Amino acid sequence: MRRSGPPDPAGDRHWRGSARLAFTCALAFCALSLLVDWDAGSLTPPRALLWAALSGAVGAVLLPQRVTAGPGWLAVRTPWRRHVVHTDALTSVRQYDGVSSHLVLRDVHGHRLELDPRVLAANPLLWHELDTGVRRSLERGTLRRGAEVLQRLGRRIDDETARAVLRASGLR
Repeated sequence: MRRSGPPDPAGDRHWRGSARLAFTCALAFCALSLLVDWDAGSLTPPRALLWAALSGAVGAVLLPQRVTAGPGWLAVRTPWRRHVVHTDALTSVRQYDGVSSHLVLRDVHGHRLELDPRVLAANPLLWHELDTGVRRSLERGTLRRGAEVLQRLGRRIDDETARAVLRASGLR
């Protein structure tokens, strides 16, 4: 029996593994710091609590953004906030390159979010939702800056997908 209602939002299929790695690193930091402090003979309950708090902070810093998308929206959740833009009402898209490449999306409602373009390249469903919304923004005339950025990104994603298909089929 099929359920009625809106479809489930598309999400980053690699997020769970990255979150598990962040949690493991934080747990390893906690264990090693407690072990070193205990070996030095200076471990006390307040220090143990301090190491646990620092490990929690390490986990929060390492936790990746969770990106989800649905018809007409894209959301990025951090440990502290959730940012949502309406992809069918975008006004500008900018890409900043450098040490940490990221896209900045703005919509007509004043909302803004930043995300790593590699997340879109690794998740075709997220890219499809964003691309569909961008096409609507172009049709409505709200997207004034950055359409070429997304076209370039789309070509790069398509090229990577074609290479992956050729590699998987043994033709390359």
